[in-house]
Amino acid sequence: MIAMYQIIKSLGLTSDYLFKFVSTKNTTALKSLSFLPLCCFILSNAFAQNADEQKISKMAGEIMTNSQAYNNLKIFCKDIGPRLSGSANAAKAIKAGEKMMKDAGADKVYLQPCMVTHWERGAEEKGSVRISGKKYPLELTALGNSVPTPKAGIQAEILEVKTMQELHALGNKVKGKIVFFNIPMNPTYIETFRAYGESGIGRRTGASQAAKYGAIGVMVRSLASNIDNHPHTGALVYNDSFPKIPAIAISTKNAEWLSTELSNAKPVTGFFTTNCKMFPDVLSYNVIGEITGSEHPEEVITVGGHLDSWDLAEGANDDGSGCVQSIEVLRAIRKNIGTPKRTIRAVLFMNEENGGGGGRAYADSAAAGNDKFIFALESDGGGFTPRAFGFDMPENQFAKVEQWLSYFLPYGVYEFKRGGGGSDIAPLKKTGTSLAGLVPDSQRYFDIHHAETDVLENVSKRELDLGAVNMATLIWLISEYGLN
Repeated sequence: MIAMYQIIKSLGLTSDYLFKFVSTKNTTALKSLSFLPLCCFILSNAFAQNADEQKISKMAGEIMTNSQAYNNLKIFCKDIGPRLSGSANAAKAIKAGEKMMKDAGADKVYLQPCMVTHWERGAEEKGSVRISGKKYPLELTALGNSVPTPKAGIQAEILEVKTMQELHALGNKVKGKIVFFNIPMNPTYIETFRAYGESGIGRRTGASQAAKYGAIGVMVRSLASNIDNHPHTGALVYNDSFPKIPAIAISTKNAEWLSTELSNAKPVTGFFTTNCKMFPDVLSYNVIGEITGSEHPEEVITVGGHLDSWDLAEGANDDGSGCVQSIEVLRAIRKNIGTPKRTIRAVLFMNEENGGGGGRAYADSAAAGNDKFIFALESDGGGFTPRAFGFDMPENQFAKVEQWLSYFLPYGVYEFKRGGGGSDIAPLKKTGTSLAGLVPDSQRYFDIHHAETDVLENVSKRELDLGAVNMATLIWLISEYGLN
């Protein structure tokens, strides 16, 4: 019957049409006793679906007309600015986020303690290369969590590698040298996060792998999909088995030029100095606001983004957008629905960029409590036009969710696919929580990701609000109907 209903709906036979049909004196059809139960079933489902569509439409209209997401993002970006975990600005953002949750109508707003990484960049980095006696400046930035150079900086011959295998093949030949990881993002991948994941190996582990063979420093090509002069930072992870050496990222334009110069077989000497420092972990907080469910308050639905950002810019797309969209989900549901059946909890996670302390603390609290965490949604792909949701959940749950796809088509989401989540909600998987991630159009995301260009001006209010519409729709449907 469900299949029959879907066929009838696809043909445009709405509940109004069916009501008129069975209300006529079509005695031939009505004489069929088997037709009556089918009509009743179709009508009841059609009216229920129409009711849901009307609620979603009302909520979407509220968000597209009265959303506070962009105004809240402006506060995070312009009034506060960069929000690296452990910083004074991160503390300001926590207070601002707490107020936003209250203004959104949350029943409860509270701060959840978490220990976070505290790394500071220090004075501005400097660097250059020397070719045939001529000096050329570099556009560069220290990688997050990097150790500093000696006060005088480091200077050595540069050796280029384009894969990790090339580094291993060179082995001890890199001793005393600066290794240049020139690993571009693959432009043939339409899913740019795939390219980012593959090419990021140099940034993430290059310093330790090069140090294993005696290198004294590392420079990496910025993980960016465009060619420009803006270097992109991001976290590296040291292997404690090897010496810790300083690491920087250079702009993609510098990387293209440097690679060309190195191909001419001329010795190229590099120099850079950094002043960063790692401090002991410090106490910080996740910001949590929730609306308590009316029928199943013990079943918790989480929606969130991360409040911290890198220190080069305002963190507008990464991930101020996800934070303000999550707050807007609370506001829109409170405004249009009132009290949902299940508890909805918005979380502004701290320390996603260079440690993950907030996500771990939230998951540990979930595992230790009595509530049942049934679903978590993360928005950490920027405030661009929403395209899809990715789901990490059992097949029976995914089958149920798939039936709702038609609700999202008017608002720009055309696909529900397998595989999704986010780094902050990933630790919840150990509690049995089903996960999902909003998938916006990502073609422009890595132009600005972790760079000084990640500013409010590069966020479209309309695209940001469309993301919030789709997030609110998914969260409300799960709060209304559950997943099982």
